[in-house]
Amino acid sequence: MLKLLRPAVTRALTPLGRALARRGVSPNMVTTVGTLGTVVAALFFYPRGDLFPGTVVITFFVLADLLDGVMARMAGSGSVWGAFLDSTLDRVGDAGIFSGLAIWLAVSGQRALAGVALFCLVAGALVSYIKARAEGLGMTCEAGIAERPERLVVGLVAAGLAGLGVPYILAVGLWLLAVASAVTVVQRLLHVHRQALSVSSRTLR
Repeated sequence: MLKLLRPAVTRALTPLGRALARRGVSPNMVTTVGTLGTVVAALFFYPRGDLFPGTVVITFFVLADLLDGVMARMAGSGSVWGAFLDSTLDRVGDAGIFSGLAIWLAVSGQRALAGVALFCLVAGALVSYIKARAEGLGMTCEAGIAERPERLVVGLVAAGLAGLGVPYILAVGLWLLAVASAVTVVQRLLHVHRQALSVSSRTLR
């Protein structure tokens, strides 16, 4: 669903990307500022229990993750360094978001749910690592029900609604995210395993 929405979001962000590019702002600068803003907002608002305003601010900066790609495509091509930086800083941003939630949950006495938030962080990082490692070995790894955009949407929507007073929504969102992330890890491991067996079979022939 989120992949279907990406073209519309890209069209909406294109004028802003064009304006920034004319002023000498590079995609890498947008990526860095977006990640810095995400981490600072998450670690400032979430541990204080300000879930809704924190989510609004974080969402603003998360959009930079789309804006840098729009700017890179307008320039004609992305760089290897840009792709590496974007992927690396994605992990930093995720760490800020889920660490902020885990801190607030632990401080407010919801330690089990704090553990679930940390599990979401670790599982999300593992999902991304499996893909990166597989691609580094010459294989593909697009399998899985919960890629980063889906994980961010579930986590941020749950946090935002919890900040508006919706009961149990954060717990439901984090548990759903934990299960989906775990399933995605298994899906990707099986996907890569099948490819590895195929490669080994061709080598033996």
